[in-house]
Amino acid sequence: MSGIGKGIASSAIARILKSKNYTVTALKIDPYINVDAGTMNPTEHGEVFVLDDGYETDQDMGNYERFLDETLPSINYMTTGRVYQEVIRRERNLEYKGKNVEVVPDIPLEVIRRIKEAQKAANADVTIIEVGGTIGEYQNIIFLEAARMLKQQHPHDVAIVMLSYVPIPNNIGEMKTKPTQYASRELNSVGLQADVILARATVPLDQKRKEKIATFCNILPERVISAPDVESIYDVPLNFEKDGLGDILCDVLSLEHRPTDLAAWQAFVAKTKNGNKKLEIAVVGKYFMPGDYVLSDVYISVIEALKHACAHQNVGIKLSYLDSEEYENSSTSSGQAKLEELRSYDGIVVPGGFGSRGVEGIVLAIEFARTNKIPYFGLCYGMQWMVVEYARNVAGLAGANTAEVAPDAAHKVIDIMPEQKEKMARADFGGTMRLGGYPCKLHENTIAKEAYGVPEVRERHRHRFEVSSDYITKLSEAGLVFSGVSPDNRLMEIAELPRNVHPFMVGTQFHPEFLSRPLSAHPLFLEFIKAALQLRSG
Repeated sequence: MSGIGKGIASSAIARILKSKNYTVTALKIDPYINVDAGTMNPTEHGEVFVLDDGYETDQDMGNYERFLDETLPSINYMTTGRVYQEVIRRERNLEYKGKNVEVVPDIPLEVIRRIKEAQKAANADVTIIEVGGTIGEYQNIIFLEAARMLKQQHPHDVAIVMLSYVPIPNNIGEMKTKPTQYASRELNSVGLQADVILARATVPLDQKRKEKIATFCNILPERVISAPDVESIYDVPLNFEKDGLGDILCDVLSLEHRPTDLAAWQAFVAKTKNGNKKLEIAVVGKYFMPGDYVLSDVYISVIEALKHACAHQNVGIKLSYLDSEEYENSSTSSGQAKLEELRSYDGIVVPGGFGSRGVEGIVLAIEFARTNKIPYFGLCYGMQWMVVEYARNVAGLAGANTAEVAPDAAHKVIDIMPEQKEKMARADFGGTMRLGGYPCKLHENTIAKEAYGVPEVRERHRHRFEVSSDYITKLSEAGLVFSGVSPDNRLMEIAELPRNVHPFMVGTQFHPEFLSRPLSAHPLFLEFIKAALQLRSG
């Protein structure tokens, strides 16, 4: 079934093999017809992760970058749509030289070509490929066929790892292996045999269950790896190594056994558990409620970046996911009471987003953070609304708004980028935003410059709207500091209030969360957590 951690398992395997001093890269295959992840609904699919070269991908690419501590290129991500698009392009260009182009073998061969291109680009000893979806689905059959063909071409260089859930029904109290047995048969039916089975369960597998899975799934018992629930995703590589997964994969891939050096990783994991106190951080957003469940995956990079920063400050974290729509009735006593609840938090984060739903609630939350001097960190959309709030309530620009929500506003302090207007006019939305890594110049004597410690940085973007150049002077005169700008001084990248006005009121037009890693927390997140700690300490 979905949601049991294929992405984390792939990331953990990548980390383990890298710790053995192998060069490793990782790919994600998504079975969607979408050409990229940019147009997917975040409440259905979760976060869109943006690579440095501007490609919009599934959030698992973020996990790969975090676990590998490396920047990955767009060739490492593919969808059904992208694969078919390329095959059709080549057919139209007569690159198949007039032969019949068929789903099999031509689609799987394009998948294999992309895998090999990614391996070559990284000069990787080992390439991890995660196939999205579940075994038995129609959507991913061409990718499993590609795996079969790849295994046929390179019988001693391909390892098949199957992740399967082993449930313990409450009314029985016994671990049941039958779903894994059926999953193994489904895998066999497409011509693949698992070399390793990762058995996900709430608790570790006992030896009897490992032997049963081995017997019915045609695998050695030692290659059934226990994958129980653990405290955090960063425990997973350490847990896999308890069962010797790294050496097992080396055996399957005919690689020499090398020592596993996870010392730095273990030190980080220890820090995540050593916090004597926990900071209470509110994440105020609007993509949390698909049905009756809270979906935090839509902001997964933000959440992980906060965890990284807290670990490096030796403090724990308790996150609360707050729906901004709840603040929009602040004129009522219940709405005001909801807003007052923000006073109990050590810091407030407003992450990225699009559209008009819940935005006035976001403005009220930002105003509350500013006037009550609660550390505030706005990311992309969170910066734009920080500027709108400041324009309305401090700079005297009544009716200030963003052109995205109110195109006829009296003061469009946030407006669409000029080069985007033509694309919007023709409804050309896919992959058309300001995407990927761009340089940002930092001004002296600012929080941003103090945090980074360098004059220029490179950060990743995903947006169409910017602070309007028509209002920069007015906002600056009112006390808002634009501490980070594009090298040509045209685009405002970071907005902040001076420390003598507010302990930490910072917004970034870019997404710093995309560059936060377990072993190197992002500087701005570190500064935010430091400010939250100071508030907690009184």
